[in-house]
Amino acid sequence: MLLRLIEVILPVLLCAGLGYGWARSGRPFDTRMVTRLVTNIGTPCLIVATLTGLRLEAGAFWSMAGAAVLSIFVFFVIAYAVTRLAGDDFRTYGPPLGFANAGNLGLPLCLFAFGEPGLALAIAYFAVGAVGQFTVGQFIVSGRFSLKTAVASPVIWATGLALALNFLDWPMPRALANAFELLGGFAIPLMLIAMGVSLASLHTGGLGKSLFYSVVRILIGIGIGVGLGAALGLPDLARGVLLIQCAMPAAVFNFLWASYYERNPEAVAGVVFVSTLLAFAALPAIVAVAIDPGLLPWR
Repeated sequence: MLLRLIEVILPVLLCAGLGYGWARSGRPFDTRMVTRLVTNIGTPCLIVATLTGLRLEAGAFWSMAGAAVLSIFVFFVIAYAVTRLAGDDFRTYGPPLGFANAGNLGLPLCLFAFGEPGLALAIAYFAVGAVGQFTVGQFIVSGRFSLKTAVASPVIWATGLALALNFLDWPMPRALANAFELLGGFAIPLMLIAMGVSLASLHTGGLGKSLFYSVVRILIGIGIGVGLGAALGLPDLARGVLLIQCAMPAAVFNFLWASYYERNPEAVAGVVFVSTLLAFAALPAIVAVAIDPGLLPWR
């Protein structure tokens, strides 16, 4: 088990550490350009290549997507209650508690832990979270909803294309499939490097409050991942993927929305940074239980 954990976690830490070290050394890194490449090209191509190449059963995909919707809903219910009890602004702390880093960190972890089948299910969770961030997340932070921003998301179009090809059982031409696979191949390494760069560039504020909401983010993530997987009766593979995705730290994209709409970005940056450190510390236990649910005392 120890070797398996190292095989899963070490590549993630090395890639993120490379980005962190690159930024700390003062070398230039165009985060905006890289983010656009990953968001508009790399990730959509990865989604198409994975979902069409694996021939994932539609039932398994929609089951995970439904679990993702339920988990995010529970996250926001708890986030609303916690921020109200703490007397804090829900629009500031709600999104970091509600939206996990299911892309930059969750996708590679699920890939290394479960291979292509795990990546396909992780993409289902990630796609729901991405749609949520461009709709619910933007609405919460800004106070207004933009249908244009949501519809224009390449992730949504890529997911729809891949599901349509699977549903119609239309094989993609080999040359085109190779192109999607090649372009999708740079998404995960660049995600992790960009995450490391972003963490090195964040200026955190209010460490005590950041620590509080970071602990809440990780603990409720683990609880929701384990509890919801059991309540829905998901297979072990789906339970493992759901646990990993739910237990991820606050998504870096929460900081981008907070900065864009000037919704206390320093506070959000603190939650993103501290929750990521806590998640890295907890990864061995999270991944171990995801791989072997029998480690849970009640299993």
